Amino acid sequence: MKSKAQKKREGRIRRHARVRKQVKGSANCPRLCVFRSLKNVSAQIIDDTRGVTIVGISSVSKEFAKEAVKLKDKTARSGLLGKLIAQKAMEKGVKKVCFDRGGNAYHGRVRAVAEAARKEGLEF
Repeated sequence: MKSKAQKKREGRIRRHARVRKQVKGSANCPRLCVFRSLKNVSAQIIDDTRGVTIVGISSVSKEFAKEAVKLKDKTARSGLLGKLIAQKAMEKGVKKVCFDRGGNAYHGRVRAVAEAARKEGLEF
């Protein structure tokens, strides 16, 4: 018998597979992929045609930790992560992306990443 946590994880994986059928990253419109765990959030911009991660950042990285020291709320930290990923993308010349929520609901920390990236100039 499966535990509640196992069922929840399998459901997220199933939803993620359903989202990935629709969302494909290319050279001119890469995929902004967000992964959320209980404690951390990570975001990557991926070109699926070449199978290459263009830009990536996580809430455990050193560059994020320098700026996130004063933020205690996980949602606010996620917003900062979205801002940083958008700035890095602009430096690499990426302006337009398609958003992959990773099977999570577009709410809370996932939404904070997306809205902060939009505010910094990324187009979805």
